[in-house]
Amino acid sequence: MVQIYTLTLSPSLDSATLTPQIYPEGKLRCRAPVFEPGGGGINVARAITHLGGKATAIFPAGGATGEHLVALLADEQVAVDTVQAKDWTRQNLHVHVESSGEQYRFVMPGAMLTDDEFRQLEEKVMAIESRSILVISGSLPPGVKTEKLTRLIHAAQKQGLRCVVDSSGDALTAALESGGLELIKPNQKELSALVNRALTQPDDVRAAAQELVRSGKSRRVVVSLGPQGALAVDESGYVQVVPPPMKSQSTVGAGDSMVGAMTLKLAQGASLLEMTRHGVAAGSAATINKGTRLCSLADTQKIVDYLTQQ
Repeated sequence: MVQIYTLTLSPSLDSATLTPQIYPEGKLRCRAPVFEPGGGGINVARAITHLGGKATAIFPAGGATGEHLVALLADEQVAVDTVQAKDWTRQNLHVHVESSGEQYRFVMPGAMLTDDEFRQLEEKVMAIESRSILVISGSLPPGVKTEKLTRLIHAAQKQGLRCVVDSSGDALTAALESGGLELIKPNQKELSALVNRALTQPDDVRAAAQELVRSGKSRRVVVSLGPQGALAVDESGYVQVVPPPMKSQSTVGAGDSMVGAMTLKLAQGASLLEMTRHGVAAGSAATINKGTRLCSLADTQKIVDYLTQQ
């Protein structure tokens, strides 16, 4: 079995709560918060664990919030390899309004990452065994420029690591400069920015994804299409997987669940269709939960079974 590692440069401790309604100035009475680990790569490792796989999450952890984050991951039996950070790990807040069903996501800036802390994270990546999969997911924290990310990916690939990247904006553009990525998962807007043109028709999305594959930037491109599922492209062709109609309670964690499921199937040598089915199923499974909960194995398998029968 191929080993899986994730790298999260901007982890978080996420808290979720409910309030009857939301309005300015007055006191908003909330339920007791639920705390969960947060950050792209950390959630990918959690999703893989929930789905019966194994992954080691590499990330910086600082202060009491960092200690809480590590403890929560231990409770979920997610393996970790951390770097002690000077700044406290950030804490985000998710508020669900019962009267309207609306969600409010208060996302704090990532903790500052020093040059020395980044170097320590690089050393942990360089110690990973060749042919392992490394998922780099999430935003870049203050103090880390895109050039550092590009150099890290180059070094990891020279080490023989297969890199999956799930980010956005300048970070995703910089990651693609390295070329040879195993998998990226942009949404339609992010894909449009990558190819620098509007994508107004379904064929435009497929053509843009194929362009990235043919250029050698990524071996697989899976475009997240929200309720329409995902369009996946590799050198052999393309597939589209549409999930069953489901009532969405929260979209938090859907993307990370999708990447986790696809990475797990990638490690198992699955086909493009099987990988995408499991990704769409896990992403959909995450949306039926309130707050910040990720996919479960049972829900994901039910949706996979449905998709397989279509």
